[in-house]
Amino acid sequence: MATTSDIRNGMIIDYKGGLYEIVEFLHVKPGKGAAFVRTKLKNIRTGKVIDNTFRTSEKLDEVRVEKFKKEYLYFDGNFYVFMDSTTFEQLNVPAEVLGDVEKYLVENMEVAMKLDPKGEILGIELPTVVEQTIEDCEPNVKGNSASVSGKKATTDRGLDITVPFFIEVGDKVRIDTRTGEYIERV
Repeated sequence: MATTSDIRNGMIIDYKGGLYEIVEFLHVKPGKGAAFVRTKLKNIRTGKVIDNTFRTSEKLDEVRVEKFKKEYLYFDGNFYVFMDSTTFEQLNVPAEVLGDVEKYLVENMEVAMKLDPKGEILGIELPTVVEQTIEDCEPNVKGNSASVSGKKATTDRGLDITVPFFIEVGDKVRIDTRTGEYIERV
């Protein structure tokens, strides 16, 4: 059991029958009355964010989430297949567990898989940068470079991004997985 003084960003707690990650928190000591902690909690399974206030005397049920390095191998129709690089054991992950992360996955990519104490997969953490190939984009028109904005493009994994005007079909680009934004041409 943890107390409100143990709260930190990224901490996962069992709250109202679900697993929630603390996104942000603020200790508040009003002029009158007892201190409290105002938090934003993100449901790990649904992604829904809720606001909640904890009194300083409350106990929190912290959940220890373990991270394991896995290598993404391939997509098998309904499952994503990952492999442990040390034991070579393969793990099939249902597509609905990953959600939007699938557009960033590239074969042989190493990811951190998060598991709860029961062994259930909570999600995966991607590397901060991935490289993908531009599959479709508008052609470059002379005079476009004066504009600050970019053009829409689609990668080989189906990810829609905005790229500078000089990028063409077949170019490899780096993409930030946290924001989904173009970083640079490779």
